[in-house]
Amino acid sequence: MDGPAVLQELVVVLGVAVVVVLALSHLRLPTIAGLIAAGALIGPSGLGWVRDADLITVLAEIGVVLLLFSIGLEFSLARLRRLWRVLLLGGGLQVGLTTLGVLAGALALGIPPARGIFFGFLVALSSTAIVLRALAERHEVDAPHGRLIIGALIFQDLCVVPMMLAIPLLAGQRGGPGALLAVLVKAGLLVLATGLLGRTVVPRFLKDVAATRRREVFILAVLGLCVGIAWMSSLAGLSLALGAFLAGIALAEGDYGHQALADVLPLRETLSSFFFISVGMLLDVRVLMRRPVLVASLVVGVLVLKAVVGAVSAMVMRFPPWVAVLAGLGLAQIGEFSFVLAHEGARAGLLSADEQRLFVTMSVLTMWVTPVVVHFGPRLAAGAAHLKRLEALIGAHGPHHLEGTHSDGLSDHFIIGGLGTAGRLVTRALRESQVPHVCIDLDPEVVAEARRKGESLYYGDITSAEILEKAGLHRARALVLLLDDPLGAARAVSAARRLHADVPILVRVQRLGDIPELRERGASEVLAGELETALEAVARVLRSAELPEDTVARLLETLRRDHPHGPPPRPAPLPPPPRLPPQSRDGEERAGPHH
Repeated sequence: MDGPAVLQELVVVLGVAVVVVLALSHLRLPTIAGLIAAGALIGPSGLGWVRDADLITVLAEIGVVLLLFSIGLEFSLARLRRLWRVLLLGGGLQVGLTTLGVLAGALALGIPPARGIFFGFLVALSSTAIVLRALAERHEVDAPHGRLIIGALIFQDLCVVPMMLAIPLLAGQRGGPGALLAVLVKAGLLVLATGLLGRTVVPRFLKDVAATRRREVFILAVLGLCVGIAWMSSLAGLSLALGAFLAGIALAEGDYGHQALADVLPLRETLSSFFFISVGMLLDVRVLMRRPVLVASLVVGVLVLKAVVGAVSAMVMRFPPWVAVLAGLGLAQIGEFSFVLAHEGARAGLLSADEQRLFVTMSVLTMWVTPVVVHFGPRLAAGAAHLKRLEALIGAHGPHHLEGTHSDGLSDHFIIGGLGTAGRLVTRALRESQVPHVCIDLDPEVVAEARRKGESLYYGDITSAEILEKAGLHRARALVLLLDDPLGAARAVSAARRLHADVPILVRVQRLGDIPELRERGASEVLAGELETALEAVARVLRSAELPEDTVARLLETLRRDHPHGPPPRPAPLPPPPRLPPQSRDGEERAGPHH
């Protein structure tokens, strides 16, 4: 295809995508759903405005690589180690139970076991690109269900190669455990090599590049590392996406991860959009028109099966039902790597041409539904808040998790929900000021690590009324919610208000759009990261202009008050801090919880 023709198709793709996304945004539907719909509209089985999809496919693959690379930049090896339980247990249960469920259905329909297992492989994988983009748009990557989903997705990516190696065995062709073992060894060596590079070579290399003070050189170096490690991953028989994720983790270990993320984000958002458009172009409208009932039945069946399996896997790990529901909904679609497995299975005779077209069409529809389901998922998960018997049955965040807090003897204390960056700073300030407090988090690894360091941190779901009662909410000075999950924060505010109508509640969120609901639910004060960061920037600019401090304070108060999401006319302020408790002879606090 010559240059003008390529530009013409790019103009068509970008123009239609913008129009469709804008139209669906008025219906409050997510951007990803609009991009997939745009691809279906202009694809070969739609209006046919784009016939040569090779260019779009190449751009889409680059976009997926950058998406996984940027997600890796937001991780670290230490954070990945904290996910090991979720990754192995949660991911293993999700893949295993889904495969068994599909196999059982296939056997009931008289399908041979080998084909049933292969169909289970196809259905077990979820879409890393779509789910991570949806979580990132909603700032839920660090939420409890976000961590569950990411752990399961990483496990699924690791399963792709073993599944591909199992295809010849299922088809009765040559193959054996030796090939599988070889690839697993290569994968282990790649992970080890990436970790060593991230701690030794990469920081020194980027330090030399940064010393040139040329941003374009730094961007090229970062992209080169991303593509290089992804290429090494493909040589080892793994996916490019997994290699890009490892490359991001390698860079995140050094001092230049944040700048690398800032430079990659614009490219990621643009090129990953082509992936979602390319997924829509795979939709075969003719299959949908010829067999609508079968396609609809398969779509609903897959979504229900995977949502239930994902939720059950989470509850086996003793996560509360509302977290399990959100995790199950996030993993309910079929993933892009399933297309690769379907292609290999068709070549091996496990899938006919008609079955492959039907599978691709059904898979694309599950992908299209996913961002919509994730968007409305909190409303569905709200019903899980009433499943008290189920919570007791699985032992999710029961009050026994707070045994040993000595909260019965606490009064006039602070209850801190969440031990992220903000939570650590607040608890440290309270501890060093000898102010009594109890901190609660839902991540067992974070809790175990903090308790080893002697911190007053306990495992539990801060949205649970039982946990709040056990933490002594009715005697507390204030409840401070520093969660990375806006849904969890809203649920915690509602639970606290039902128990105690007057307790001051301070909530920290990231998005300005979350403020109205939290105020409506009864939060005394809501701080939005977007607004507070902007006001801090204003303050520093004004101080650098050598304005008097009272002028700076007055201007900041005016800006905060005049902002659409500023404080209400009569905010309910937090009470003043209590007097310092007396110290024992060795200088330790008496009023705070001890171990």
